[in-house]
Amino acid sequence: MAFESSTLPITDFQIGDGAQRNSTLICVPIMAESVEEMLVKMRKAKELGGDLVEIRVDFLKNFIPKQDLDILIKQAPLPTLVTFRPRWEGGRYDGDESKRQEALRLAMELGADYIDIELKVAHDFFSSLPRDRPENVKIIVSSHNYESTPSVEELGDLVARIQATGADIVKIATTALDIIDNARLFQVLVHSQVPMIGLVMGERGLMSRILAAKFGGFLTFGTLEEGVISAPGQPTVKELLDLYNMRHIGPDTKVHGVIGNPIDHSKSPHLYNAAFKSTGFNGIYLPLLVDNVSNFITTYSSPDFAGYSSYTIPHKEAGLKCCDEVDPIAESIGAISCMIRRPTDGKLFGYNIDYLGAIAAIEEGLRATSGATPASGSPLAGQIFVVIGAGGAGKAIAYGGYEKGARVVVANCTYDKAKELASKVGGQAITLSELNEFHPEEGMILVNTTSVGMKPKIDETPVSKEALKHYSLVFDAVCTPKLTRLLREAQESGATIVYGAEMFINQAFVQFEMFTGLPAPKRLIRDVLARNT
Repeated sequence: MAFESSTLPITDFQIGDGAQRNSTLICVPIMAESVEEMLVKMRKAKELGGDLVEIRVDFLKNFIPKQDLDILIKQAPLPTLVTFRPRWEGGRYDGDESKRQEALRLAMELGADYIDIELKVAHDFFSSLPRDRPENVKIIVSSHNYESTPSVEELGDLVARIQATGADIVKIATTALDIIDNARLFQVLVHSQVPMIGLVMGERGLMSRILAAKFGGFLTFGTLEEGVISAPGQPTVKELLDLYNMRHIGPDTKVHGVIGNPIDHSKSPHLYNAAFKSTGFNGIYLPLLVDNVSNFITTYSSPDFAGYSSYTIPHKEAGLKCCDEVDPIAESIGAISCMIRRPTDGKLFGYNIDYLGAIAAIEEGLRATSGATPASGSPLAGQIFVVIGAGGAGKAIAYGGYEKGARVVVANCTYDKAKELASKVGGQAITLSELNEFHPEEGMILVNTTSVGMKPKIDETPVSKEALKHYSLVFDAVCTPKLTRLLREAQESGATIVYGAEMFINQAFVQFEMFTGLPAPKRLIRDVLARNT
């Protein structure tokens, strides 16, 4: 199923700076064992910019409904949503059902703005309400699926069943087994004729929580602090507001992202979202945990899904096969690092700009060290240029070194892959096991394009410290941590080191301009990366 977005009737609100904001609310789950702790957390939720608080009374120890709810609702600094979630729907309450529902009716009487009741018992709950029930409280009827995300047809039927109970607001939370599962909920959310909360739980469902604002979701959840969540995959309030600029996401917002697996180490969202905001570009940039690139591209075929960059391991080569057209340089390398959807016809164009960023950073490092430039114009000309890795990044940088006149050597754990790449760049192939003894001359250049040394395995290195004394410059494409073990030991051995972040920054300049058609805010991009490394 290909997801196609459509124009949404979203009401805009004014926010403090006079700019327009969308109508999607940020709800902060409040989870604590005492009323006092909950009140403290509610005040923090308001300070951080939340719109309402979800009071999870199933977390309270020794819960006394009338006393506790009266305090929590009347002293709350924000509108309140009272949830008393039972164990059979993922909550903590394991007591008498009639008492649970009685507490929710009491919350309505005491002035809660919203209450949440589960679909399984919704008919019974509505039947128990008095005819003169408070009119100002809205009832959310919810369904949680902790195993999967059903088909669009099944989700549509579920919405109809929830509406039939008399719900004021429909809530459906499913689980993402694959990132394409989000599209099914988007499809239902965008066409909903009633207020709807539609979220997909889990790491692969993160995009649903942010793009709720694009597709007309009534609210999304943001936690007070990282890791303290009421459902899997929730971002923090700070991330929603500061990192993803969620107040300004709307129906026309263009979606971009970094595709990879794993993806949590990527700094790209920090860079591009800040750059988009600073230039007034109506775009969002997401971390996209993708298992199958082809399935992802096929599913999100709307023009609103406008571009993807920095295809991370292992997706650089798979991305190339998804393009309608490929830049000749990327074709030669056999991998892409950036994909742009042309707005006029929706065709996808693939580019590889890994080598531009890396080679520019290495050349800058060499010039800073020697101060001289060969007649060819590149300090790489004639140098032995050892590239560790024969994947997408390895191919790109080996090609870049070859273009600059370097003598390329490819070292890879699989010799056949090393040989295949080396033959394309007129170079030499060796295995990783040979690397420690490889030093035909002094002052060589070493480039690591593998993930060895990347967080969390920061104690690993692809080459021994003893071997590093034969190199004049060492570059590591790993960005997290900034100073990898390889770079630290190279520095101790007397080599000039170049951080992977420099490649990343140079790529960011180029990609931002390709995404937006605007000049890159270079100083801002450098500052943002420095703060997040």
